[in-house]
Amino acid sequence: MGNLLTPAAWPRIVPFIVFMALLALRGAVPTEDGGWLDARWIYPLCVVVVGGLLVYYWRRYSELQRPYGETVRLGWKAALVSVVVGLVVFKLWVVLTEPWMMLGEPTANFVPVDEEGRLMWGLIAFRWVGAALMVPVMEELFWRSFLMRWVDRPDFETVDPARVSVKAIALSTLVFMLAHTHWLGAIVAGLAYALLYRYTRSLWAPILAHAVTNGVLGVWVVLNGNWQFW
Repeated sequence: MGNLLTPAAWPRIVPFIVFMALLALRGAVPTEDGGWLDARWIYPLCVVVVGGLLVYYWRRYSELQRPYGETVRLGWKAALVSVVVGLVVFKLWVVLTEPWMMLGEPTANFVPVDEEGRLMWGLIAFRWVGAALMVPVMEELFWRSFLMRWVDRPDFETVDPARVSVKAIALSTLVFMLAHTHWLGAIVAGLAYALLYRYTRSLWAPILAHAVTNGVLGVWVVLNGNWQFW
């Protein structure tokens, strides 16, 4: 396994593994009233810990410092396309919810409402920041920059995003789908973000699109009380 994972892989893998482990812990902790621990506050812990890991490893993310484009910044056209893609993915995510489009039953396991029915804005703020700012960076570093390119070559940093194979896009999107309840929506999102990275050659494009999707989704969830999407 050591030959398959280069030292550059771990700064992209570790934050993702820690994130998934903390989410699993949150799901395992009872949420009934009267418990000694409110499992909802594990997500703010997740934001702090995983965000800290991203900051710690930041200098190791060459694709964010020296992407394959001429500059680290997106041009306005690429940025506009990324925003549009993010909005389209959001819309499809909330409509592709027929039972056959889901892996299991969606549950509202993060409801930031107190016993008197009032919104808990501290929890909401942490959840939105995590989803809209932390998750897009952490997941795009793992799913698209690392895993998608790693499928083509273990020394993934040498793979030009514009030359990523169809097999790599398909396999990484398949695994991305398995990590989400909305399997059809996840396929749409995974393909959209992968193609953005492929055609812009900058990881900032899928990060921006992912941030728009999650940011708008978070606002929509709070305004409509559709907690099952969180």
